Parts: sequence; structure tokens; C-alpha cells
Amino acid sequence: MGAAVKINGFRAFYGDKQVLSDVCIDIPENSIAAFIGPSGCGKTTLLRSINRLNDLIPSFRCSGSIVVGEQSIYDIENSADIGRLRQGIGMVFQQPNPLPMTVMQNLLLPVNEHYKDSQLAMESLAEDNLRRAGLYEELEGRIYKAALQLSGGQQQRLCIARALMLDPPVMLFDEPCSALDPISTFKIEDLLMEIKRDHTIIIVTHNMEQARRIADFTAFFYQGEVVEWSDTQTLFMSPEKELTQRYIRGVM
Repeated sequence: MGAAVKINGFRAFYGDKQVLSDVCIDIPENSIAAFIGPSGCGKTTLLRSINRLNDLIPSFRCSGSIVVGEQSIYDIENSADIGRLRQGIGMVFQQPNPLPMTVMQNLLLPVNEHYKDSQLAMESLAEDNLRRAGLYEELEGRIYKAALQLSGGQQQRLCIARALMLDPPVMLFDEPCSALDPISTFKIEDLLMEIKRDHTIIIVTHNMEQARRIADFTAFFYQGEVVEWSDTQTLFMSPEKELTQRYIRGVM
């Protein structure tokens, strides 16, 4: 199994403040990798660095390398090429962010901007991704109704279906279940387990039980460093580092 994302000696700064130090991890293809650790430890900064979303913050700078597929992403300088990079890396945020339009229009927007297939073909693709997200049957013909009328959990699954429309090899999730009830959370987790067959998933989560349930690999971050990176079962059952043990036990 090859690596979908290779991170080597990556450092990140906001102005003079260093928030990541010498991060080195390789994330295998078709796996779920979880980033865990206390708030402010650099998890989300690294996640947002993988699709260069931090470029939008004027004080941000970094060194080291991140390779996605075969592309060293910080070697890209042209803004149009950075835009194309982001098309190949799906992103789902903490709060669902459907657009104020119909469910179908939400799904068609990304593909209409980049592809010229027939409307019928694009709507068929949208329905396929709604089925993958477990939404097609739930909505019972409401896919041409306003997306903002959906429940929070349905909105988040719609956002995942929308991200799938461009078939990105890598998908990033920033605490996608933190605002959801347990039933919606389990539906999202089942969805992530299903789509990893075709995509590599990286998820930031404060829910260690969630990491245990769905992640193949887990990285424990503390004060900007990766303290431990291992397969999930090993990290939780027999961590090498005392700091990891203390965090898992909740006694830091």
C-alpha cells in the first residue's frame, strides 16, 4: 500500500509563533487517519496545510514538504494550480455549510464549474452520491427542496456528498461530528468507513472513541509535535510514549 500523503519535516508558523515542529508522517492510501490531541496542539493547522487553505491567512508560513499523490504541494506557485490542487482534496468542516439553494443545486455546483457533461449525467452522479451518503431514500423526493431545511446531520452528509462530486483522492474532515447527535455521528462514521474504499480520509477529532472506532492510523499531537503515530489499535492499547498514555487516560 502506497502513501497518499507524505509529510516530511513540516513546520508551520503564524507570524513569529511556531505551531508545528518537524512533523513527519506518511498516510497510506485508502485508510482513515485520525489526528488527536488537546486544543491548540496543531491538528487543524496541519489538516488545513494539506490543501493549502492556510495560505489565506496572511501571517502563515511554513517549511518542509507535503506530497499529495506525486505532487509536492508547496512547490506550486500559480494560483490557478493551487485551485486545481484543492479540487482534488475534499474538505468538510466542523459546521455543516450547505448553500442556500436546493439539495440538487448544492451537489451540481462544483461539477458545473469544472465539467461540461450533460445535465442528466450530472444529476445521475448527484443521486449516486446521495445514495452513498444514505440520503437519497431519507429525502423522499425532496432533493429539489431547500438544503437548509435538512437536519444538521443530513446537512453534514450532504456536504460530504458534495465533496464526493469531484471524486477527490484525499478528503479532509475537521471535527465533522462535533455539532451532531450520536445517531447522526454514527451515520457519518459509517459513511467514512464506506468511502475509504475509494478515498484516503484524514480526520481531526477530539473524540478519542471515534478515533478508536473508525481510524486505521492515529497521530497524537501535543504542543505542535507529533508525539506518536501508529496504527490505531497499537496507539490506544500499548502506546510507546508516556505522554500518549497520560492523554488517553485523561490525566495530563
